[in-house]
Amino acid sequence: MLRLGEKIVIVADAFEQGLPIGDYGYLIAYDRNPDNAFDYVIRVPQANRNFYVTAEDVETEEQLLAAQAESATHEALIDYALSTHNEKLFHHLMNGEDVEAVETETTTKESLSQADFIKQVNLRAWI
Repeated sequence: MLRLGEKIVIVADAFEQGLPIGDYGYLIAYDRNPDNAFDYVIRVPQANRNFYVTAEDVETEEQLLAAQAESATHEALIDYALSTHNEKLFHHLMNGEDVEAVETETTTKESLSQADFIKQVNLRAWI
């Protein structure tokens, strides 16, 4: 549950009520009416309006920034693995496998040549 006065970002518009997606706002009230589908009342300064929103339509700014930082880090690690031809790191990042599982797989399979590895990377890029 979000706190009153917390800075939030509108990420969706579930009921198609014309919410300014991507804009920020502030949580000004909880909607405690059990007959209502909305959870919060937010104030959007850019639109100079109050909106009723569901919990799925908004996210805190901190959570959104953390998710963006995580995805940027993940993309940077993939670029690093491709540029250094680090096959173990690449498979770990793309498949989400544990490092130990990757090591056991590579010991059972025969080692790929560099050309085969590049071919597999290109195939994954098309998917």
